[in-house]
Amino acid sequence: MSTTPRSRRSSPPTASSDSALARMRRQKRTGTKPELAVRRLLHARGLRYRVDFKFPITGLRRRCDLAFTRVRVAIFVDGCYWHRCPLHSTIPKSNTEWWVAKLDANIARDRETDARLAEAGWTVVRAWEHEDPAEVADRVEAVVSERRHG
Repeated sequence: MSTTPRSRRSSPPTASSDSALARMRRQKRTGTKPELAVRRLLHARGLRYRVDFKFPITGLRRRCDLAFTRVRVAIFVDGCYWHRCPLHSTIPKSNTEWWVAKLDANIARDRETDARLAEAGWTVVRAWEHEDPAEVADRVEAVVSERRHG
């Protein structure tokens, strides 16, 4: 968890262009194409889940893309840019210093989320947006089945 109060963090830089601003405003937080593809496959396999689930853990203000609450499995479909995919990550050319700090903070928050959920008895499955949705669904189904049947 960040120790810097939100009010003390540096504010986002101004957009480098109108098109960059429009692109940022269109960015979805939930319901992305990769997430929807995984959701469709899991649903077709008879698996039922919660979407955009807020964890009932004190002090953890995070949401996962999908949650199997009874067996405590949290699924995150991470965007390659926002979570620094080792295959597709790029460093922005404008406002580089601010963006590098922002993306580093995203990764640190992801690791902290994983640790806090594990402490609370959850299993976390993280997938990259570029992964084959069928392979992600296979992985999720295996984890959920293992948690259900021990």
